Amino acid sequence: MTQIRLNRRQMVQAIGATGAAAVAGCLGGDAEGNGAESDTSASEEGLPAAKDIDVDRIARDPTDIPDPVDWDEPREHDITIQTERVTAEIEPRVTFEYMTFEGQVPGPMIRVRRGDRVNLTFEVPEDMNKVGHNMDFHAVYGPGGGADATTIGPGDDPTEISFTADYAGVFIYHCAIPNMDMHISSGMFGSILVEPEDGLPEVDNEYYLGQHEIYTDGEVGEEGHHSFDFDAMLAEQPTYVVFNGQAYGFAPDGGQPMQANTGETARVYFANGGPNLLSSLHPIGNVWSRYYRDGDLLTDPEKNIETAPVAPGTTTAAEMEFPVPGPVKIVDHALTRAGRRGALGVVNVDGEPTRDLYDEDP
Repeated sequence: MTQIRLNRRQMVQAIGATGAAAVAGCLGGDAEGNGAESDTSASEEGLPAAKDIDVDRIARDPTDIPDPVDWDEPREHDITIQTERVTAEIEPRVTFEYMTFEGQVPGPMIRVRRGDRVNLTFEVPEDMNKVGHNMDFHAVYGPGGGADATTIGPGDDPTEISFTADYAGVFIYHCAIPNMDMHISSGMFGSILVEPEDGLPEVDNEYYLGQHEIYTDGEVGEEGHHSFDFDAMLAEQPTYVVFNGQAYGFAPDGGQPMQANTGETARVYFANGGPNLLSSLHPIGNVWSRYYRDGDLLTDPEKNIETAPVAPGTTTAAEMEFPVPGPVKIVDHALTRAGRRGALGVVNVDGEPTRDLYDEDP
């Protein structure tokens, strides 16, 4: 175990702008439920070897967002969502079996206008799943937010529901079978954006991030295949707290940072899947110039918010400007999660300053 800790320290040093070093600027210093779905204990010999992966990257591209609404009359949208169980890396040489909507975390963003009709087809293919799933939309009037009608198991025919997006806002959706906490922790959550009739203010960039906890039978950074640990989940002691299923997946070293230019604006849609921990959403080196608390898109946004609580089961929206170049680090300001467990992403801002606000070498 000593060697494992040494490897982790070496990795944190190597990733530089990620991990603990990345938050230094802010710190001022350097019906189921029995657990039968997975093995929850590691052997005395340590974890089994890392498994072959099914996808190169579990993290959904944060720019994978439908275009803004450009119509002014109600429309119908035919949407199919399929569950996929995939093995992927939480971080290099650390594998885990995820349960997902459409193969990545978070599930695909759905974007409609208030009053639009959504015709949803939900599929659970038998060859990729072992248990039942469903979808609970927080934007849906109806039993379980649609979960009652969409509950199916492997081998069942696809199910269909139809709903009107009757209230504007940005909302989470997630699997809601009795073992929902495990399924959400394993990646089964996403967001639906219901734009107001008059649309949203135009921005230059939009990003889609989803935070969740991963509870495993290994330690942070321990190489091998991590299995889900129900005891850790019951104690609410996660191994990882990550954005889009991956530790430091949007950091400069080994990740794919988000990109922007000086003079531009950005809106972040941030879903906290949980299943248990509140997130303290903070942009290091910036503020949320307009913050739509709890995804409320109808009330005037709050201004110049430094850190905002995002409860489990909530998608929020927040905007910021980029007047000066340099990295803006989006973190959960429960900083052990950002520095040691994976909850950090970076926006690389390129270009010349648009205002004389900051001089790092006066």
